[in-house]
Amino acid sequence: MRLKKKKSGEKRIKMSSEKGNTEKKLNSFGEKGKERSRTSQIIIQAVNRSIFTSAVSPAAERIRFILGEEDDSPAPPQLFTELDELLAVDGQEMEWKETARWIKFEEKVEQGGERWSKPHVATLSLHSLFELRTCIEKGSILLDLEATSLPQVVEMVVDNQIETGLLKLDMKDKVTYTLLRKHRHQTKKSNLRSLADIGKTVSSASRISSIEENCALPTSHLSVYGLIRYLNSCSRTNFPPPFFSLPQLKNKFMKKLPRDAEASNVLVGEVDFLENPFIAFVRLQQAVMLGALTEVPVPTRFLFILLGPKGKAKSYHEIGRSIATLMSDEVFHDIAYKAKDRQDLIAGIDEFLDEVIVLPPGEWDPAIRIEPPKSLPSSDKRKNMYSGAENIQMNGDTPHDGGHGGGGHGDTEELQRTGRFCGGLVKDIKRKIPFFASDFYDALNIQALSAILFIYLATVTNAITFGGLLGDATDNMQGVLESFLGTAVTGAVFCLFAGQPLTILSSTGPVLVFERLLFNFSKDHDFDYLEFRLWIGLWSAFQCLVLVATDASFLVKYFTRFTEEGFSSLISFIFIYDAFKKMIKLADYYPINSHFKVDYITFYSCVCIAPAQVKTYNNTIDWPSLTKKECWKYGGYLVGNNCNYVPDITLMSFILFFGTYTCSMALKKFKASRYFPTTARKLISDFAIILSILIFCGIDALVGVDTPKLIVPSEFKPTSPHRGWFVPPFGGNPWWVYLAAAIPALLVTILIFMDQQITAVIVNRKEHKLKKGAGYHLDLFWVAVLMIICSFMALPWYVAATVISIAHIDSLKMETETSAPGEQPKFLGVREQRVTGIIVFILTGVSVFMAPILKFIPMPVLYGVFLYMGVASLNGVQFMDRLKLLLMPLKHQPDFIYLRHVPLRRVHLFTFLQVVCLALLWILKSTVAAIIFPVMVGGVSSFYFISGSLYLKHPTKHITALSW
Repeated sequence: MRLKKKKSGEKRIKMSSEKGNTEKKLNSFGEKGKERSRTSQIIIQAVNRSIFTSAVSPAAERIRFILGEEDDSPAPPQLFTELDELLAVDGQEMEWKETARWIKFEEKVEQGGERWSKPHVATLSLHSLFELRTCIEKGSILLDLEATSLPQVVEMVVDNQIETGLLKLDMKDKVTYTLLRKHRHQTKKSNLRSLADIGKTVSSASRISSIEENCALPTSHLSVYGLIRYLNSCSRTNFPPPFFSLPQLKNKFMKKLPRDAEASNVLVGEVDFLENPFIAFVRLQQAVMLGALTEVPVPTRFLFILLGPKGKAKSYHEIGRSIATLMSDEVFHDIAYKAKDRQDLIAGIDEFLDEVIVLPPGEWDPAIRIEPPKSLPSSDKRKNMYSGAENIQMNGDTPHDGGHGGGGHGDTEELQRTGRFCGGLVKDIKRKIPFFASDFYDALNIQALSAILFIYLATVTNAITFGGLLGDATDNMQGVLESFLGTAVTGAVFCLFAGQPLTILSSTGPVLVFERLLFNFSKDHDFDYLEFRLWIGLWSAFQCLVLVATDASFLVKYFTRFTEEGFSSLISFIFIYDAFKKMIKLADYYPINSHFKVDYITFYSCVCIAPAQVKTYNNTIDWPSLTKKECWKYGGYLVGNNCNYVPDITLMSFILFFGTYTCSMALKKFKASRYFPTTARKLISDFAIILSILIFCGIDALVGVDTPKLIVPSEFKPTSPHRGWFVPPFGGNPWWVYLAAAIPALLVTILIFMDQQITAVIVNRKEHKLKKGAGYHLDLFWVAVLMIICSFMALPWYVAATVISIAHIDSLKMETETSAPGEQPKFLGVREQRVTGIIVFILTGVSVFMAPILKFIPMPVLYGVFLYMGVASLNGVQFMDRLKLLLMPLKHQPDFIYLRHVPLRRVHLFTFLQVVCLALLWILKSTVAAIIFPVMVGGVSSFYFISGSLYLKHPTKHITALSW
């Protein structure tokens, strides 16, 4: 319904109202006469306009002009709105009592006056909005008023009403006296306090009275001028500068407001000396502290005053709520700041009415308070519709917002091909140099400490696991120590100089498969493995540098959501699978005796028996007293029905494994909990993983079961005694091997390029709101340089690790420090810096000397962290959301945006194609063909597009909706 004011002369009104209204009464407040009520006129006019007139109303044109004006001034600040009503408190004289407040949502003073209500969406009656429109039409509108105190504002408003004939002169003293009455704010606390409130400063009512009673109004009635002089004097002598009270300064509600916030005060009440309502809307030229007028010490910019005759207190209250809700609306808020006359404000109300949704009575309970939504729709769409700006696609407007992640990176500057030699690399360097210094001081936050500890433990665990597997695959030519040293050197250098320092380097599964194949090939053909590997590394690094020089990274923009989700989901599933695989292997090594009976413990035994032929020097050995390892060392064997069972270790390990995962997930979500103050919740959430590790390390130590612990090398020397720290490039193989190495190097190059760039795309997603830009060419350049170093030192090759990089970003996400009550903190972006990565890899390098401390960390605890990282990296992936849809009845399916644009059967078909492709990749990575895994990722993407064209009737529309 479009409700607009009838066209009339657009005369600007700042300090005066239209003449001729002296004899006219407000119809909506009881005007006697035959003319139709103003509300009925508005409704009829709105209906007539919406049916018979053009689509663009005069009000819409006016708002487009107001919001579309080019203005270099900063955006209007956020408003805190307070509703004060004229009430008799505790049987005393009438006072202005705070009854509600708004930042974004409404909070009411509960009956009894001891607590604030829960923040809720303000529900307004349509009639009160019509009445408010009438008030703005008929009342005094004073815009850009120059005043510095409340008495001065009141005096100017009253004088304006008298000048325009809206108020009789003999009413001046009474109105002024009423408007300058004492203000009592909602600061009374219940004696029953929660633990979360302990330690907080309580602003009690007694403290208010001790300060404000010195400025209470005298019982004798003063003249207007005497009253104003009295209050001005009182403000100067009794209130601390700049004229606000200590309870205001102590108010904890201030942390909900940004520093530049301003106040909007709404004063409504009924009096017995007025026949017609006294209405005024005031905007001060400069926001001014008006003493104890506002609950919090913020300067006041707007005042809305409504005093009316007795008998309509409820109507006045609803009108006050309406204007307060309007002031918290972002569009009307901007109009109020930019309005030049009365008609601008009326147009703002009309626009608000255009957006209002009416709920029919009897079909919902008005007594139920509507909970604030978890994510607020942006008002930019409404503003842009009037400002003439391009319609920015907001969350949920377009298909690519249907799920988190993936997409929207094709048009970025970082992926534009320059056509010049090393053009992309040069642009990356120029882009990152201005931020190099800030990459260090931006890390000065306690959140960086939690990220360092979390990623360090994940990196150490990954290095040990990969090092152990690499040692088995290469006969210890590379092992755990090489894995530690390579991780430390490459990671630290990369984070120091790379274009995207949030990326964490690590070894990957395909690299391990290639190392195993290469070692076996070298062994079968009598090649020097390390020298052959060196030349493959040099050729591969050269090929990567050629890709950098030719700006080949621009191909990244052709990666779709399908490719990204398939790759990231596979890596996440590998993390989850490996975590369970390690725990199952642990259960095999320490099996559980399911046949154990407590009553039969006397029947169970296990002793070491000497072999049939015992060497002479072992004749003195007491075989039954040997430990299990000593028995095997001397060639003995174990006999007994309890030799193969160690039930406590397996059960305790699974308790630590699942306990660490569950505790990490719970503490990470603790930020959204209702318990404890905000600061404590945020701190617990930031250190969730570290707290979980410490808790279950403590439980392990307390129980005392000999669970497997983290083992790191204690000596700094190569794992194999047959190699050194430098690999000579010549002499070990025939000369033609140096040239032939270029062929397997091509596969390594594809592997490195795909792994690095797909992870880089995932890290640089637009949803992460990174502000310092990416560096695809620069990142690949350093990966190539570091590959040369690792090849000469016989260290593992490293590339971006998807899951650990995502975990790194998640641990550094920033949110707004101040948010309105009921409003979820807004995601601001990621703390972009280099310090966390550098320190993580330095700590990894010195972990060799930290073995006495790290040996107390149980491996099941770290496997639980692996499981957490794998599951956490799947959160918000659209592919997982669509998998869940397969198990949901239609009535329970979430309102995803792509379900509005694509038939459900085609959504399921798309998901099925992804599942099939993911299964193919999983099978591929489990075989010796895993070396061509990156090639298959591209092939699977091509298969997807071909299948989409064959099976979808409208492939362009549907692929766009689901892929982006």
